[in-house]
Amino acid sequence: MSISQVEIEVAGMSCNHCVQSVKNALEKIAGVKQVEVNLERGLATVHGENLLPEKISMTIEELGFAPGKYQVE
Repeated sequence: MSISQVEIEVAGMSCNHCVQSVKNALEKIAGVKQVEVNLERGLATVHGENLLPEKISMTIEELGFAPGKYQVE
């Protein structure tokens, strides 16, 4: 199954700098085409091809944020 969208909770973001850090890091993952990060909802939506939710979670965690539940499409 090819995953083309992952929506994941990101806990710990408190400002626009946090949002930009998450967005920039997720955009560097292979296969990622577009990233949207919503500070108010604490969510990141990643669009691309053959996405790996585990890699997305690990990238968020490496930044010092807490990845939460995710939904794939």
